[in-house]
Amino acid sequence: MQKLLDGIINFRRKDYETHKELFRDLKTSQHPHTLFITCCDSRIHPNMITGALPGELFIVRNVANIVPSYSETSEYVSIMSAIEYAVLALNVENIIVCGHSNCGGCAASLKGIGDHSDFEHTKKWLQLIEPVRNKVVDKIPDNEPGARKWMMEQGNVLEQLKNLGTYPYIVKRVNSGRLQLSGWHYIIETGEVYIYKPEEEGFVLSN
Repeated sequence: MQKLLDGIINFRRKDYETHKELFRDLKTSQHPHTLFITCCDSRIHPNMITGALPGELFIVRNVANIVPSYSETSEYVSIMSAIEYAVLALNVENIIVCGHSNCGGCAASLKGIGDHSDFEHTKKWLQLIEPVRNKVVDKIPDNEPGARKWMMEQGNVLEQLKNLGTYPYIVKRVNSGRLQLSGWHYIIETGEVYIYKPEEEGFVLSN
């Protein structure tokens, strides 16, 4: 806790002073250009990865960067409401789904959590990516765990992009050229970011 308290003091004295005018401009409104959907993993820092300043990214985080499909309004409205607000109220121009290496949620989906009652909500949440898990298990043998993890993480990003395509207002804006969707796979230990390229049907190293 003391480290965090020292941090807010340093922020006020250094970073705030550097960007004082920016923070004053952000006092009453925000105009982010991108909705950034990523995992709640503590190793993922969207602003650091992208070099974005405060006010540029509207960030949504959850276990395994999952986007529930539009029809599932009864149980997962938190994520859906954030997407709705970003697109319809803030008029973002981009939506990025960013998965990452060594994702605990993807690993748990592959291995299974078992009957551990303490993780009942996690098990429920990860049911949403079982279609990805099933594809990976069918295609890659269990003696290739590295390949399974890689395919699971990237396949999960593609699954969430597909789910975004079930939101009518997103489809409308994409078709009119007002909104662009992108899927990223961030490698923690190297800083590499692979971006999905539909024309190449795969993720391509972009940095």
